[in-house]
Amino acid sequence: MKSVMIMYDQAFQEKIVDLLTRSNCRGFSCFPQIQGRGSKTGEPHFGTHAWPSMCSAILTVVEDEKVDGLLEKLHAMDKETEMLGLRAFVWNVEKTI
Repeated sequence: MKSVMIMYDQAFQEKIVDLLTRSNCRGFSCFPQIQGRGSKTGEPHFGTHAWPSMCSAILTVVEDEKVDGLLEKLHAMDKETEMLGLRAFVWNVEKTI
């Protein structure tokens, strides 16, 4: 199993939930309002007057064989509107209960 943390502009919310649903990634936890700034490009997301947009994040745990397909679809989504910002990170899951 792998955990996939997806960080994104709030504008992506519905698309990402729909993508997870279509990819049979049923379980996830959503963090609806977080602040951040990308490491390379894109605008800061601080929820301030100067930088009013916010980020969200979703953490999901999926079978190993679903990870590459999910990352490919997320990358394609990011390429459509790169300035919004979307990143995904994958970690091994050692145990679950």
